[in-house]
This record gives sequence, C-alpha cells and structure tokens, in this order.
Amino acid sequence: MIGSSGQIGSELVPALREKYGNGNVIEADIKTPENLREKDLFISLDALNREALDKIVHECEVDTIYHMASILSATGEKMPQTAWNLNMNSLVNVLEVGRKHDVERIIWPSSIAAFGPSTPRENTPNDTILRPTTMYGVTKVAGELLVEYYFKKYGLDIRSMRLPGIVSSETLPGGGTTDYAVEIFYEAIKHKKYTCFVKETTMLPMMYMPDCIKSHIDLVEADGSRLRHRVFNVAGMSFTAGELAAEIRKHIPEFKIEYKPDFRQQIADSWPESIDDSWAREEWGWSPSYDLAGMTKDMIQKLSKKLK
Repeated sequence: MIGSSGQIGSELVPALREKYGNGNVIEADIKTPENLREKDLFISLDALNREALDKIVHECEVDTIYHMASILSATGEKMPQTAWNLNMNSLVNVLEVGRKHDVERIIWPSSIAAFGPSTPRENTPNDTILRPTTMYGVTKVAGELLVEYYFKKYGLDIRSMRLPGIVSSETLPGGGTTDYAVEIFYEAIKHKKYTCFVKETTMLPMMYMPDCIKSHIDLVEADGSRLRHRVFNVAGMSFTAGELAAEIRKHIPEFKIEYKPDFRQQIADSWPESIDDSWAREEWGWSPSYDLAGMTKDMIQKLSKKLK
C-alpha cells in the first residue's frame, strides 16, 4: 500500500493484514508509521520515485496495489502546484509500473471533490458533469480519466470509488474540507464546545471509517466480469453540520457550537449534498453499515476512552 501512513491507509493496512495475513501486506510511505511493529513489512517510499516503486513491485512480486498517497482539498488550495505534482505524477507512476509488471489489480480512491458547482447537488448520479473548482478535484477528474484510459488501452484492472468525507476515531484530520466532522467530536468531548468552519446548514456526504475500509476490500474482491464501470460513487450518509451537532448533544447535552465559515465553505458549496451509489450497489454489492446515529454513538464511545 502506497501512502500507508495516511488517514485511510493507517486503518486499512491492519484490516488487510487481518484478512490476508501479516506477511502478505507491505506498507510503503515517505513517513514511517508511529505504531510500526517489528513483524510488519514497511518500506520507505517516495511515491514520486518511479524507479523505487518499480523495484518494490518487482522484487516483492506485488499482485495488488492500493494507491492512497494524496494531498487533500483544503491543503491543496494552499499549495496547488504541489498537489498536482504529487496527486498526478504518483498515479502515473503506479499505472506505468502496474502495466509493466502485469499487476493484477489496483485500487485508487477518487473523491466527491471531482464534482463541481454545475454537478447536480442532490442524489448526484455516477455518470455526470465533472467540473471541479479545486486543484484536488481537478487531480481526481484527471485521475479518473487515466483510470478509464489505462483499462481500455492496456487492460489494466484499476478500480476507483468516489469517497465522501471520512470520519474516523483513530486518525486525526488530514487537511480536508470535511475535517470538521472529525474535529467536532474531539472538541465536544474535551472542551464541550466547537467553532465550525462551515455553516450550520451545510450538508455533505460522509462515511464512517469502518464503512470506508469495507468499500476498499469489497471493491478489490469484486468479480471483474460484473463491473461495467471503473469509477463508482459510494455513499454512507449525508448530514448538515447542525444535524451532527444535535446528534452529539444527545450524548453530551452541554455541548455548544458556533459557526464561523472560512475559505472551506466555498469548497463545500461546490460539492454534492447527497450521492447516488446505485451502480456500486448493483455491480459489486456495496452497502454501508452506519448511519448518523450509529456513527455518533460509536465515535463518542471510542474517543471518550481514548481521550481519558
């Protein structure tokens, strides 16, 4: 897995090791994981170094690549050229190395950031207008086109899902526009108050991390003969910042929130409020397990123990 130390990678790696065996999963990142164990297979890798990636894939006889390295939306707007360089050139490296060594399968997550203001905002279809207004979104659209291109031209089995905002009890936010939905839990538990950087009425698609991990495993294991798409919408739940705050108050009644939108509000306003994932459900049986109430209860239980 490339980008194994990131928000998703740090939780996906243990899940893959549990399912496929510790010795069958290689972590690769420019940053060494904090919880690395002696028995874990870790290789230091700059995703922009194609020669190093080529060597790993060849020598380790890699048959599946998860490419998770990316600069996210809010951080990408602060350094758009860097975001383009990492997000695009690392993907090209993976595709070229995968093609050279006949890698069986590649998973590369896209994002709802691929959509834009001209995309239908409610129940956004899988096949629709993609005109994003952030560099992160631009790289995701370009990446989706590369996914289709390498599949059609070279027969490379690369699969992608458009992830919504991800909420995790294990890893801290990583520079995304939906980070408020993670920060709010930490602040509610520790300080009983939070200042939100999007409006109370801002509704966005979200997904709890256990469902996110499930989507990555379900898609890689899907029967390729059933897949008519290469890129899939995947939905978990949609809620407003105000609805999340109200759900948290059911567990922490004294919690207070105020709203002070910043530059991330404009990004959020360009994204869908809800997405249609019927193709994922039909073609590979996608089905999330958590709704807003279930996620909130689980987050508060886990973080309350963690933050004692």
